[in-house]
Amino acid sequence: MNLRILPFAFSLLLAFPAIAQKPPIRITADLSEAPRKLYHAEIEIPVSPGPLTLITPEWIPGNHRPTGPAEDITGVVFTANGQTLPWRRDDTNLYEFHLIIPAGVTTLHAHLDCIVTSRVASKFAVLEWEKLLLYPANTPVANIPIQPSVTVPAGWGIGTALTSIGTGAPTTANTGVDQADHTTTPGATTTNYAATTVEQLQASPVITGQYFHEFPLAPEVTPKHYIDVVADAPEDSELRPELLAEISNLVRETGAMYGPRHYHVYHFLLTLSDATDGEGLEHGQSSNNGVDEKTFSDADHQLIDSDLLSHEFTHSWNGKYRRPFNLYQTDFATMQQGSLLWVYEGMTQYLGNVLAARSGLKSQAQYRDQLAISAANLDNKPGRVWRNTEDTAIAASILRGGNPAWSNWKRGQDYYQEGELFWLDADTTIRKLTNNKKSLNDFEHIFLGKGGNTGPLIVTYNRDELVADLNQVVKYDWATFIHEHIDTINPHADLSGIEQGGYKLVYTDKPSKSQTTMNSARKDHPGPDVWYSLGLRIKNDGTITDIRWGGPADNAKLAPGQKIIAVDGIIFSSDAVKAAIKQSKDNAAPIHLILQTDQFVTLTDINYHGGERYPSLQRIEGTPDFLDDITKPLTTPQTAPAKAE
Repeated sequence: MNLRILPFAFSLLLAFPAIAQKPPIRITADLSEAPRKLYHAEIEIPVSPGPLTLITPEWIPGNHRPTGPAEDITGVVFTANGQTLPWRRDDTNLYEFHLIIPAGVTTLHAHLDCIVTSRVASKFAVLEWEKLLLYPANTPVANIPIQPSVTVPAGWGIGTALTSIGTGAPTTANTGVDQADHTTTPGATTTNYAATTVEQLQASPVITGQYFHEFPLAPEVTPKHYIDVVADAPEDSELRPELLAEISNLVRETGAMYGPRHYHVYHFLLTLSDATDGEGLEHGQSSNNGVDEKTFSDADHQLIDSDLLSHEFTHSWNGKYRRPFNLYQTDFATMQQGSLLWVYEGMTQYLGNVLAARSGLKSQAQYRDQLAISAANLDNKPGRVWRNTEDTAIAASILRGGNPAWSNWKRGQDYYQEGELFWLDADTTIRKLTNNKKSLNDFEHIFLGKGGNTGPLIVTYNRDELVADLNQVVKYDWATFIHEHIDTINPHADLSGIEQGGYKLVYTDKPSKSQTTMNSARKDHPGPDVWYSLGLRIKNDGTITDIRWGGPADNAKLAPGQKIIAVDGIIFSSDAVKAAIKQSKDNAAPIHLILQTDQFVTLTDINYHGGERYPSLQRIEGTPDFLDDITKPLTTPQTAPAKAE
C-alpha cells in the first residue's frame, strides 16, 4: 500500500469497529406504490433526550450540483413512545429538521413520503436512497450505521449491490396521520439487507420491476459481476447474447487496464424504457443506467450509448475509489468543489470510450468517428477564448442543464470532452516518449491500483499526486503539461493526441458512417447538421436552438428561438437546407431564409459558400498508428455462443 494513503485508509479501519458498536438506523423503503409516483419510508433512529437535528442529503456524489430532493419529501411525521413530536425546519438550511427528544425516549420513528416523477413507470422503479434518507446532521456519513429493507410490489424482482440477508413481511406503516389510501399494496414483499453506512447506502441504488432479469458476467472473474435489467416489456429485458459477451469483455478489460478492484461485488443496473428519463450515475459497487427501450436491441441502436456502461463502470475506480480531495466531503451537506473534474469525468470519458472499443461495444472505426465529432465540437466552441477548461469544472454546478441558446459562447460541461482529449494527449505523449513501450495503462495501474484489492473505499488525490504518478511512468514536465492544457486559455481544442495518434481532424462533404448510423437510430430524428457550415443548431421543425458565435448565421444576426419557415423559397426541411448549402458553394448569391420571430415574419440572408462540412479523422501516412493501438483489446475478446441450427 502506498504510504500516502495509509492515514486515510487506517482511519477507515479504525472507524468500522466503532460503527459496528453503534445501534444502526433502520430504514424500510416501501416502493409498492411506485406506479403512483410515490415512495414511502419508515425509519427508526436511535436517539438520546434533548435537542436533535436530522438532515436529508443535498449534494449527491456524481451529480456535481445540489440535487437533493428536499422539495419532493413530504408527509414527514415524527413519533416516539406513541406520541407525535413537533418539528421545525431550519430557517437557512432547508434540508434540516429540528426536534426536542423527550426524557426516556431511545428510539425516534420517522415516516416520510417522496414524490418521484423520474426513473419510475408502471412496470418498474429505481430507488436512489437520497430520496428517503434521514439521519443525524453534523456527523460524517461514513460513521452512521444503517440497516435497510426494501418493499416492492408483488412479483417484482430486485437488483442492487446491497447484501441480502433474507425476506420478511412488509413493515407496518406508522404514518402518524391518516394515509389509509397509501398503505403497502397487497402481496408486496420485503427484502432485508445487511447493515452498512449512510455513505455506502446512498451509493447502493435499487432497481425493481415486473420484467426483471439478472445476468452473470465474466464468470471466471472475482469479485462477481452482474447486469440487472428492468424494462417496459418482457422481451426487452432479455439482453442479446452478443451484448452480454461484450459487457463480459468489458469486465475482463478493466482488470487488465486498472488492475485491482475496489468492490466486493459489482452490479450494472439498467432500465430500458421510453416512459422515463435516461440516466448514467456512478457508484462504487454498481451503476444506475437508463436508456431508451430499444437502445441495446441491435448494434446500430447501441452505438449512441456504446460507452455508457464502460464510462460508469470506470467511475468505480476513477471518481468513487480515487476522488478529488476537494470534491469529496464527509457529509452530503457541504459543497463539492469541482476543479479536478477534468480528471474525475474527463479521464473517465477517455477511458470509457477506449474500453468500449476494446470490449466490442463499438468498433475501432466507430471510436474514431465519435472522437472526430467530439474534437470538432470543442474546436468550434468560441467560448474557449475567454473560459479555460478548469473553469468549466469549477463552475460545474451552474453549467449543468440550462437553455442551449448561445451555449457555445457560454460553454458547458466541457471538462468531459476536454478531459478526453487531454488524456489522449497524455497517452500518446507517453507512447511517443517510450517508443510505445509504455502508455496511460501504466499510469492507471499506479493511480487507480493504489492499495490493491479493497472493498469500497474513498482515497483522495490532488494535482501533485497526478504529476508524481505520471513521472513514475516516464519523466516529463507534466506540471507544465497540465497547466498549459487546463489552466490557460486555448482558442483551439487540444488535437495533439489525435495527431500523435496518427490521424488529423478534417471536414468532408458527407457525414461519417457512424454519424449516419446514429442519426438513423435516434428515436426523435434530428434536424440538419449545419453547425460546421452555417453555424446553426436546428430542430427537426426548423427551430434554431444555438448559433455559433462568429459564424455565418451569427454574422447574419440570427437569434436562438427563431424558426426557419423556408429556405431559398422552399418550405423548411433538412433536405431543403442541405440543397441550399450545396447550391451556394458554386453560387455568389446568399442563402435566403424566411424566419418566424415571435409573432413576426422576417427575411434574412446568410452569406455562406463553403459547402457541407462534417468532421472526420484522416490517417496521416508514415506516422505511428497509436490511436488504433490504444483501442486494441488487452485481453482475448470472447463472443456469444453460436445459435443452434
